[in-house]
Amino acid sequence: MLYPSLVTESPASPRPGFYEFFCGGGMARAGLGAAWRCLFANDFDPRKALSYAENWGAGDLRCGDVAALTRAELPGRAELAWASFPCQDLSLAGAGAGLSGARSGAFWGFHALMRDLRREGRAPKIIALENVLGALTSKGGADFTALCGALAGLGYRFGALTIDAAHFVPQSRPRLFLVALDDDYRPPETLTAPAPGAPFAAPALRRAAAGLPPTLAERWVWWRLPEPPRANIRLVDCLDEQPADAPWRDGDQTRAFVAAMSKASLRELAAARARGSRQVGALFRRTRPDGAGGTRVQVEARFDGLAGCLRTPAGGSSRQFLIEVEGEATRSRLIGAREAARLMGLPESYRLPARRNDAYRLVGDGVAAPVVRFLSGHLLEPLLAARSEAALERPRARRA
Repeated sequence: MLYPSLVTESPASPRPGFYEFFCGGGMARAGLGAAWRCLFANDFDPRKALSYAENWGAGDLRCGDVAALTRAELPGRAELAWASFPCQDLSLAGAGAGLSGARSGAFWGFHALMRDLRREGRAPKIIALENVLGALTSKGGADFTALCGALAGLGYRFGALTIDAAHFVPQSRPRLFLVALDDDYRPPETLTAPAPGAPFAAPALRRAAAGLPPTLAERWVWWRLPEPPRANIRLVDCLDEQPADAPWRDGDQTRAFVAAMSKASLRELAAARARGSRQVGALFRRTRPDGAGGTRVQVEARFDGLAGCLRTPAGGSSRQFLIEVEGEATRSRLIGAREAARLMGLPESYRLPARRNDAYRLVGDGVAAPVVRFLSGHLLEPLLAARSEAALERPRARRA
């Protein structure tokens, strides 16, 4: 097993509860671990909901449109609401519909639920939103401003971080995490910073934060996180020798990949061959203008020990392949489903769908579990602990 269990020992004190929206296969739940308890989970996709139930049980799960949920279906009061809402309309590779799109616009159904909980006095203390970096620039930054405005309207102060899963697993996967804290509590200086800190504030985030109107800027917080760890595994460490769902091919497919490579990737390939020993790299296809008004497929290769960002298999160009060279011998194959799960930091015990494309779709749409664990351990849990301590101090101060 390449990864230690993501589930930690349960603390003696009561565990904070969370709601997990757009839960997919429960990868945020895997990252939060046993320090938290799930009160409710929701996803629209029946196939993803089935995977969630197989891994976590169906007791907390509701499969259906978030916009059709009511506050009465949400039990208790959660300390955290996690929402990895759909990214398709915000992604740089998408059509650019933004938060008004049919998919990413599902955020507003989540927002309506949070508004109803606020009116009932059951608003979560923390809201965590996760999405692609394209959310920062969608509609010229207007969508990011809308997200911040939505959180402000719910009564939260908020800040954002950009975290690349490559700090934890051998996959390049930068993502935006927008963390909001109930406005009745001011976070301690140990968890905030006067200015954005590397490597958790990409230039796009700095620009987006600087462009917020004054009414939102006054609620903005730069969260403080420690330096991320250095990932101690490589792409090759996550691979099986002969996965049944992704056999090696050394014929026409491999030659076609090489023929479509960019000049930079051909240089990478030549350098890998020159090393003489076995080298494994990642391949992914991009659609590029052909100079004549059409498009062509260009293949990119990397031999830096990382996979490119895993995506869903909706289109052929989104599928990620491997290339293996040893001298002049060259072969290629798809990344296997279990290998993709390892690249998301999921343990070997995690149950994947039987169909390969369903498994790809599940993990490609998910959040890297070790990133959630890092964010929870260094920000979400400390925020709750500091908030609880402050609540205990107030009665002491009144008695004194």
